[in-house]
Amino acid sequence: MAGPDGTVVPDLAAKLPGRGIYVAADRAVLERAISKRMFSKGAKAQVAVPEGLLDIVEDGLLKRVQDAIGLARKAGAAVSGYEKVRDALASWPVAALLQATDGSERGKGKLWTPEGARWIGHLTADEIGLAFGRDRVVHAVVAAGALGRRVVEDAARLKGIRANDGGDRASGKERLNA
Repeated sequence: MAGPDGTVVPDLAAKLPGRGIYVAADRAVLERAISKRMFSKGAKAQVAVPEGLLDIVEDGLLKRVQDAIGLARKAGAAVSGYEKVRDALASWPVAALLQATDGSERGKGKLWTPEGARWIGHLTADEIGLAFGRDRVVHAVVAAGALGRRVVEDAARLKGIRANDGGDRASGKERLNA
């Protein structure tokens, strides 16, 4: 969506009023939209794209993921640490298993993702740690429910924005209200 000053504003929560421009949560698609000035075409008006829009979107999505994990933790629906995660995987309905990209492959290989749950492996230990109020967290789990769905959805969008090596990309279109 274009703000009052005619600048593109990412609406990551899809809550801003006005007509939005739907863009896939994919770095290559956003780069193409910026380079070909597709935001002006979508807004049917001349709009300015802020410098570093991709970084703004990535930072905003990371904050949404961390906030949702933090809320789940406060609600007792998320735990961290190998032993707690192992116990939760065996007894909880799980939405997501989070494992830090910079964690030990040996330790990560000992945990499994339950059927119907998602594995999230594109966050660093520092990024997951911020959600738990710690310096670093390698293993975490989020229970099924509304917050778990939000973590999974926003993490998928973040993965698409971070993907720049031709790997998995977020599918579908997300409202960035650009």
